Amino acid sequence: MGRQQADGRAALCSRTAWKGVLAGVLATVVLATSAATAYALLGHEAPDFALRAVNGNNVRLSEHRGDVVVLSFWGSRCGQCRTQLAALDRSFKTYHSAGLQVFGVNVDDDQGGALEFARTQALGFPLLLDPQKAVARAYQVDNLPMTVLIDRGGAVRQVHRDFSSKFEPAYLQQLRVLLNE
Repeated sequence: MGRQQADGRAALCSRTAWKGVLAGVLATVVLATSAATAYALLGHEAPDFALRAVNGNNVRLSEHRGDVVVLSFWGSRCGQCRTQLAALDRSFKTYHSAGLQVFGVNVDDDQGGALEFARTQALGFPLLLDPQKAVARAYQVDNLPMTVLIDRGGAVRQVHRDFSSKFEPAYLQQLRVLLNE
């Protein structure tokens, strides 16, 4: 292979690599921008609510000011929701003593199915019922599972509209930042 041909291939590979890097950066910026613009509550006070837990107790969000709160919106027919609730339970058990509170908010139409699902889960945090979906509307739930991280001052700081084990390390990092504030 001649020197000109080798230089040409190196330049092409370099341009291709840069195009890939730029496409990745652009995708990250677009996703971050669309997530911020699509979720108007980011940076604002989390809407207060009171819901009944599966165990019969009532839970009011405002009573947990001073804690970092994770709200996980779930449905009984959502396979990813089951996996996410188990992951959140591990986080809850690890960080509860540092001021973490987790609430699973059910959005099922079929409350009987929601209760049956909830009774089969061995979770350390409360599962709440939102039969009229008022809380889901207030938090603009458009996908399940959806997770909202609320800081100690009551502001919405992070929103995750999907769950995958590959995102768990990023979620844990965000959680640790909130717990250390």
